[in-house]
Amino acid sequence: MKFIKELIPYVIIVLVVVLFRTYIATPVRVDGKSMNPTLNNGEILILNKLDKNYKRLDIVVFNYNGERLIKRVLGLPGESIKVENNKLYINGILTADYNTTVLTKDFEVSEIKDNCYFLVGDNRYDSYDSRYIGCIDEKDILGTVSFRIYPFTNFSK
Repeated sequence: MKFIKELIPYVIIVLVVVLFRTYIATPVRVDGKSMNPTLNNGEILILNKLDKNYKRLDIVVFNYNGERLIKRVLGLPGESIKVENNKLYINGILTADYNTTVLTKDFEVSEIKDNCYFLVGDNRYDSYDSRYIGCIDEKDILGTVSFRIYPFTNFSK
């Protein structure tokens, strides 16, 4: 009986950790260079699973063909997006592009479906994103990236 009483705190700790990682936040590793220069290969980020209010320019993690990919929200449900001559148009209005360091090949999406998001990598020359795989359904988005925790010298929000 004494053994069981001593074991209970450890069981509770394990349950709390499992529940926290399953429903609240979990670490994710950047794999590849599609988010350079913002995120680099091998960095570890914290994924906030509670944040489901995705906004333009949020960095999100989503499931695609059994993989977790990390991209940036560029287009929201109901919007149209076009890049022409390296200029970003949202709903036909010229909009300042957050990513002015990389030339972007022209593309156009006439309308993003409800509950879908247009996601792109910051390294648009080397990113497999919504330009190729289409818009991403909200149910496939796992959450937003909250913090970079590794390497420790780059710890940031």
